[in-house]
Amino acid sequence: MRDADAGEGADFPPAGAHGPDGAPGSGPVYSVELRPSGWRYACPSTSTLLQAAAKAGIRLRSSCRNGTCRTCMCIMLEGKVRYDTEWPGVDSDEQAEGWILPCVAVPESDVVLSAPKASVLVPRPPSTNLTGARRA
Repeated sequence: MRDADAGEGADFPPAGAHGPDGAPGSGPVYSVELRPSGWRYACPSTSTLLQAAAKAGIRLRSSCRNGTCRTCMCIMLEGKVRYDTEWPGVDSDEQAEGWILPCVAVPESDVVLSAPKASVLVPRPPSTNLTGARRA
């Protein structure tokens, strides 16, 4: 990647470039902002917007997670994504209007989404498997 301020021909990873495990050089991590909540989370360029939201404790509506059911469909207000499936369930007219499928959309820049139904993931309580043994 070239940086105009670093001089002609300078190649280096962009500032802050790191992958999902934080290892330098394994790919950029982009910022995702959800509106109207204003929540933000990080999304590596190797993860879908939906996967990264879940890791950040944010629930985006979803069902199939493969780009066919359209449950997760929302409007991208800013940014650029690519799809990790050949046939995402969004036609070209919808894409032109900004509609995307976060379950199969991978960021290529910082992204702002209109996701009014986003919510906080509630952690599951610990398992209460009973064995029949009594504790004192």
